[in-house]
Amino acid sequence: MSSTDVLIPGPRDVRATIDTPDGEAEATACVVACPPHPQHRGHRGDDRLVAVSDALTSRGFDCLRFDYGDWDEGYGEREDARNAVRWAAERYDCVGLFGFSFGGAMALLAAATVDRDVAGLSVLAPASRLGDDLDAAAALDGLNCPVQVIYGTRDDTADPEPVVKRARERGDEVVELSADHFFIGKHDRIGERVGEFFEAAA
Repeated sequence: MSSTDVLIPGPRDVRATIDTPDGEAEATACVVACPPHPQHRGHRGDDRLVAVSDALTSRGFDCLRFDYGDWDEGYGEREDARNAVRWAAERYDCVGLFGFSFGGAMALLAAATVDRDVAGLSVLAPASRLGDDLDAAAALDGLNCPVQVIYGTRDDTADPEPVVKRARERGDEVVELSADHFFIGKHDRIGERVGEFFEAAA
């Protein structure tokens, strides 16, 4: 895998890293990875995002990991995620979204409202609601792409249950792991499950 830093166009300062598989063939699919809460040290180098990127590039996908611009209560961050999807959609035939924790909420909210096609969405321990008009669980109702939700049964940091419940009602893939919010020792396993999901969705 090789990595290159890029800037995401838009009104906010959004910096990103594009991870690409080793080899001569250019990827036709890219997964945009949304990091956890920036006010809690969340960033594009998060171990869970890197594990997912490793699994994706080993399967021939590119992965775009980005940092949010200045804190904006979730609204600017949602737009950052949408702009990252737009950037990828200009360059790839197929674009997916992944997010962890706060980033899971951002991925759900962006996928439901962005003016581009999203081929698949995977969220890990997603926050379910950031505000009355930032309801990630309700955003599922606006999606017509395959969805995967992975959560830990001992998660007392985020509240993924409303997203999990709605995903089950929709018939989406729900993966339950015996873990807390941070999935210590399970990053490679998560990467494999996410990689398998996007292989099937692409």
